[in-house]
Amino acid sequence: MACTGGAILVMNTGNLAGLSQPEMISWLSIIYFVGGSLNIGLSLRYKIPIAGAHSITAAAFLSTAAAPFSPQELAGSFMMAGGLIALLGFSGICKKILELIPKPLIDSMLAGLILNYAVQIVPAFKESPLVAGFAILGFFLVPKISKSIPPLLGVLVFGVLGLFLGYDFSMVSEAQFTLPHLIVPSFTAQGFFSLSIPVAVLILSNDIAVALAALKKNGFDPPINKAIAISGMGTTFVSLFGGHSANIGGMMTALCSSDEAGQKESRFWAAVISGTAVALFGIFAWKIIVILELLPVFFISLVTGFSLLGVLLGSLQSAFTATSYRYSILFAFVIAISNVSFLGISSAVWSLLVGGITAKLLGEGKVQERTAAVREKNAV
Repeated sequence: MACTGGAILVMNTGNLAGLSQPEMISWLSIIYFVGGSLNIGLSLRYKIPIAGAHSITAAAFLSTAAAPFSPQELAGSFMMAGGLIALLGFSGICKKILELIPKPLIDSMLAGLILNYAVQIVPAFKESPLVAGFAILGFFLVPKISKSIPPLLGVLVFGVLGLFLGYDFSMVSEAQFTLPHLIVPSFTAQGFFSLSIPVAVLILSNDIAVALAALKKNGFDPPINKAIAISGMGTTFVSLFGGHSANIGGMMTALCSSDEAGQKESRFWAAVISGTAVALFGIFAWKIIVILELLPVFFISLVTGFSLLGVLLGSLQSAFTATSYRYSILFAFVIAISNVSFLGISSAVWSLLVGGITAKLLGEGKVQERTAAVREKNAV
């Protein structure tokens, strides 16, 4: 997920911003190496599955917003975005907000966000029935061979086989080895308002908030303030080399903290392995981008959709079996599905906000709260 679609988005953004190939490789290398290392450190320190690399949604935003700015102005804007995130982490505001959100609303929000990825399987099948057909065959066939092999591995193996049989790979130019190089940041008011604030909001709402919500949903107690502050400091550091962010990731953390990652106490190893792969991608980005340019977009969408099916099922079941919540869950789910940002704030945050207000106005969740209070009283 991070090393395919995310990398291609960054490459497209770099091309639109007029960056040279060394500048683009510097951007890719630093965000993946630092992002992967950051998540490895958090996972090992707290024994919690925290995964990620950089903000894919922020990279998508930059594809249309970065062009008027020089590399120095981009670096300055990214540094200011990291400073804003770190400031919020040190203040402790975000932790207080997250603790007020009912778990069924978090489940509903996650289900809506993930559904956007899962439905891409259908247009991917339309794009190439042969490749998608092989991938689907692998999804159903491999678990029949051995229950210890995850279906996603079958999707990958059979999907790649389908690519070799039914897809014509284009020719790409060879990339030259280059190390991340330091960029002297330039700070401007236009960069702050046009890039820093939107990038900070996207990282906080589409990545960090989703990751922390997923951890809470799966029964973990994440270090909320520290995770936010460290993501901000990571973003500030990579900006010195042209990187837009280095933070904990929403969908990747949701995957690594889910039941598919094994026993709860050992799931942090899934994040460690993920972080290691991401960091290695950063080291060899100058070579791997040549391979990525060969992969069709529909194949990336196909693999991403299948990888999130298990998380989608768990979130849907958890959300819609909460009988104390009705309309609030439905509204949160629908808004998250829309994937529409408003006032610069992502649908994930609006989903939780509208769902929470609806639950409060309609008095939903009170039965669940009374039941929890009775259980706590009996335990005492």
